[in-house]
Amino acid sequence: MTVSAAAADAGGPNARRRCVLVFSGADPSGGAGIAADILAIRAQGAHALPVITALTVQDNDRVYEVLPVEPDVVLRQARALAARVTVDAVKIGIPGSAANARAIAQVIAELRAELRAGAGDTLPVVLDPVLASGHGDLLSRGDAVQALAALLPLVTLITPNGPEALALARTGSTAEAADAAAGAAESPAGADADSQRAARVLLGQGCRHVLVTGGHGGGDTVINRWFSAAPTPGQERAWHWARLPGEFHGSGCTLAAAAAGLLAQGVPMQQALARAQDYTHGALAAAFAIAPGQRIPQR
Repeated sequence: MTVSAAAADAGGPNARRRCVLVFSGADPSGGAGIAADILAIRAQGAHALPVITALTVQDNDRVYEVLPVEPDVVLRQARALAARVTVDAVKIGIPGSAANARAIAQVIAELRAELRAGAGDTLPVVLDPVLASGHGDLLSRGDAVQALAALLPLVTLITPNGPEALALARTGSTAEAADAAAGAAESPAGADADSQRAARVLLGQGCRHVLVTGGHGGGDTVINRWFSAAPTPGQERAWHWARLPGEFHGSGCTLAAAAAGLLAQGVPMQQALARAQDYTHGALAAAFAIAPGQRIPQR
């Protein structure tokens, strides 16, 4: 690596910008996937290192085909970057396949082992568990939920919407997972029972923080609920946002990528969550159309 960690904090023209290693698919519409991640991370003051996990055939409204990259290619892309660039956080979108998820897990293990060897901090890992498009089109070859199984124990923050949280919880809701998560998260004020139960299962599977987003619900208010594996007084909470009219392409990518960009710079979790949500809400409020259907967030 050509720039030391100390130089990253030194400032000046040679200061190293904090970097987020991003695993996600390529969206030709530019609304979601890698394109969204790059813009959202840059908007937080960090730099994205994009590793393509899948090619997709899609527009701003529908996904027609997902073509996963071979796992060995995913590994080679990531290792080439990690050999030269300091990785300050990882953001994961669609792995494309279970084999790719295992490859990503291997990269994360290698990065964390290197950090431990250098007495560094824990590497933040943010997972946007995209199981399907807004219209229900699948985004992974095979079982999308099972494809994420290798990643859950490594995740610092997972950002499912309500249906995604419930789907992941159903798969992982063994008695052992439920028992392990019991008591790990106290419900923020107003949290609904389904979100709380789903979050506890995810925490029991190893995720450290769960932000269940409420964009797929009804009513005039979107409620995003944060649960933590190691809560302290006041550390968990719910955020309320006015529901915006219309549908958006890439809102989940935007939120998770923004959070990863902030965590890469050492922003504490609660502050990173608040700032990422504020940024995402603003991007959705200013969204633009490229064709009929879902609008593109102004990142």
